[in-house]
Amino acid sequence: MTLSKTSIGILILIIFVLVLSTLIDFPTQTLSVIGDALVIQDTLAPVDVIHVIAGDDYRTLYAIQLYRLGYAKLLFFTGGWCLRHSYYHGAHALQLALEAGVPRDAVAYDDSQEFSTYDEALLLQKYLAENQPAFHSIMVVSDGFHMHRAQMTYRYVFGQEFSVVMAPVPFDQTPFKQQWWTDRASAKYVIEEYAKLLYSFFRFQLHMEWLSVLEKFR
Repeated sequence: MTLSKTSIGILILIIFVLVLSTLIDFPTQTLSVIGDALVIQDTLAPVDVIHVIAGDDYRTLYAIQLYRLGYAKLLFFTGGWCLRHSYYHGAHALQLALEAGVPRDAVAYDDSQEFSTYDEALLLQKYLAENQPAFHSIMVVSDGFHMHRAQMTYRYVFGQEFSVVMAPVPFDQTPFKQQWWTDRASAKYVIEEYAKLLYSFFRFQLHMEWLSVLEKFR
């Protein structure tokens, strides 16, 4: 689902709660709702292309699982140069896919340097426009806590002409915990994701609503 016009207030409230949760003992149910609100898991259905947002290998390996289950005929990777691992995300993901038995013609990638989820969505958009103009459905693979912001970004980039299916990597295949407050790395992820989500709301959602208003006056 996309953010409503009242979501900005809700986001500010949640961020306030997150900060307070580091100081006092919030009920587990409340903390669970805060984390789960970031996770979007669509019903999986076949699409034209699976796009893996750059990250550690577990994202690529999960996308390969989905490919082998028949959810798409093409895998697309982005990410550019990774300083932490000293490799190009796309080329590295291609190698993992080939080692898993995925045919070479079922993998495409763009290793142009990117700095955000938005940049990666634009690279996919460019690739599809130039190479696969008949494609109109996308499956996005990333971490569960990344899904809400990723969905907002891809809907902004691709609009209503594309179907976007969100496919988070199951938590048991990642280093993060769905009970995020029990793990330092997971808690850091959730808190940072809400801050990024707030930024994305102003950048994408409000822009779309403003364009909608302008369209009515044409």
